[in-house]
Amino acid sequence: MTARIAFLLAALASPGFSQSVVRVDVTPGHAINTFDPDSALGSSIDVLSRTDINRVYTPHIIQEALSAGWGPITYRNNTELRMAAWHWTENGSWSDVAHRRGYFTGSTDLKEPIRTILAYALPHRGFATSGDRPLAGPNLTYWKSNPYLTSKFTGEDDALHPQWVILDLGAAEKIDTLRIDWASPYARRYLVQYWTSERDPLTSATAGAWISFPNGVVGDGRGGSEVLKLSAAPVPARYIRIWMTQSSNTGESGSKDRRNSAGYAIRELSAGTSTETGEFVDLVKHLPDAGQTVVSASSVDPWHAASDLDPQSGDQTGMDLFYTSGITNHLPAMIPIAMLYGTPEDAAAEIAYVKKRGYPISYVEMGEEPDGQKMLPEDYGTLYLQFAAAIHKVYPALQLGGPIFEGVNEDIQVWPDAQGRVSWLGRFVDYLKEHGRLGDLAFMSFEHYPFPPCEVTWSDLYREPELTEGILKIWRADGVPANVPLINTESNLSWGLTQEMTDIFSALWLGDSVGSFLTLGGDVYYHSPIQPEALRSSCNGWSTYGNFVADENLNIRAHTAQYHASRMINLEWVRHGAGAHQLFAASAEAKDGAGHALITAYPVRLPDGTWSVMIINKDPSNAHSVRLAFHQGGSEHATFSGSITMVTFGTEQYVWHSGGPTSHADPNQEPVTSQISGTADVRFTLPKASITVLRGRLSSIKDSGL
Repeated sequence: MTARIAFLLAALASPGFSQSVVRVDVTPGHAINTFDPDSALGSSIDVLSRTDINRVYTPHIIQEALSAGWGPITYRNNTELRMAAWHWTENGSWSDVAHRRGYFTGSTDLKEPIRTILAYALPHRGFATSGDRPLAGPNLTYWKSNPYLTSKFTGEDDALHPQWVILDLGAAEKIDTLRIDWASPYARRYLVQYWTSERDPLTSATAGAWISFPNGVVGDGRGGSEVLKLSAAPVPARYIRIWMTQSSNTGESGSKDRRNSAGYAIRELSAGTSTETGEFVDLVKHLPDAGQTVVSASSVDPWHAASDLDPQSGDQTGMDLFYTSGITNHLPAMIPIAMLYGTPEDAAAEIAYVKKRGYPISYVEMGEEPDGQKMLPEDYGTLYLQFAAAIHKVYPALQLGGPIFEGVNEDIQVWPDAQGRVSWLGRFVDYLKEHGRLGDLAFMSFEHYPFPPCEVTWSDLYREPELTEGILKIWRADGVPANVPLINTESNLSWGLTQEMTDIFSALWLGDSVGSFLTLGGDVYYHSPIQPEALRSSCNGWSTYGNFVADENLNIRAHTAQYHASRMINLEWVRHGAGAHQLFAASAEAKDGAGHALITAYPVRLPDGTWSVMIINKDPSNAHSVRLAFHQGGSEHATFSGSITMVTFGTEQYVWHSGGPTSHADPNQEPVTSQISGTADVRFTLPKASITVLRGRLSSIKDSGL
């Protein structure tokens, strides 16, 4: 922790209601961050039904969405979370033209503007599942790995990118036999292993170890239906892994596409015991998408057909509608490409299309949540490099990044590699370094959802700066270079709907989240989402994501606490369109009996020399009287002088009442603005549970050029 950040987090104990001092370090050269709100503070647009696309992209809704004050926007790719193929356009070509199937590449021709993006189920995902419920395909007993992870495309030995499937039997069972019904291509070399821990190997990667069954090492696989007697005596196991390191490289008869013969393909898996009479007792439930035994896989072949279009899936916004509707706020936008279930050619075509249209791109995110899709970092790394090379051929200067982690509060760990390394991000960064391509990582992105939805308590509010500091330090410790920006591309206080998203808690959380992120080492913060969503029941009351209380037709009835906090941040604390802001360190004295910091403060110097301090009073019961002291070189140097603008939003303006479909806030008022005359000893009253912005000039350093 640097001295300036330590200065920010330091506080002196002062129980109960207090007359506290907020100290701001304004020493020249001590700015801890410089940011432009037009690029550093934004929002996001996510998956919508086709009906909701028509509702959201109207002048009224867009005006309401932008009125929260956020600057740029990031486009979230929900389709890859569903293990589906993302058609950014329906104009394009199939690798198997005659049958309209295979690998699809979108066309860069500028035809009719693209209004919606469709999702296609992946028939080669077979039994594989993901964190989000996958789209159901027509052939759920056939799995094939991603051909772009083989030596034909990586240029590396296939053993460096082993592909795997894991059976979860639900409980430890006695296992001595495995049957694999291979398709083509099949594995020539593979291991059959069991997990030594009761904890899930995909979520607790260091809780156990993978041990090969006594007869589980296969070096001459022949394909077809292979029945393996794994051990003489049954071994208790819940999790069974097939670890494939060499392919037969055989494909469908007559196929000329090298992708069809690359990787591994399995039609069905069975595991259990063999009786003395040779009878096989299968413990695997073969019920596709209906209570079947859970099977996870390392990757999925993006092969699909025109007939795999899923009309019931959530559509996504077409690139032309996205850019021409006004929802981008006329600023460069962050857009995604499909990478986990796409092809380099299609990703490059998407970027070429957007470029030809003249739409401005700030960043491109590569794939979506590979940690949630259980992809190993080296596999993500080789895809990243292949896709980056293809994209940079059409747009050399484009800034690419990832990995777009799910919201986590600690390092993401995977099974140890040969060197014993378990950090996902550390190994990804090392992979880029080892290939001399670290420069292709223009930014590192992740999501921020810090609290479980049904377990949020007021004390979590005190933890937000600590959690933010912790995760930013972890990403840097994992090897992300200091000159590579850390971007939070999707955020809310929880990944699941919870009532706290609409009460005053969310306003205080959002102010603290933005302020602490920019203070503690973050570079760009996107709050989610920008569009209205229907009010609905959550685990502990009625609520909604984001800024609006809306009905099922997305008619906006009122604004939420997050909306008011967004305006406090974007319209009161900072100035969009003004240029670079400097952020300084601050500390406040007030703590409760448990040592929690009740007040956090985030001072910025605006480009015109005005100072703006956002102060969060997280005390749910007491107001606090504070004096601001601006220090330079360790001694008090100045105070606010002249006219001071004070804007406050808290429980006096907003109280949420959860009561079914008619849930609402009462009162639900705008932040209160007042003017105060600055003197050396002027004090400001921070109402309980409130966010306050103080804005004015300083007495003796207003022209110092800090």
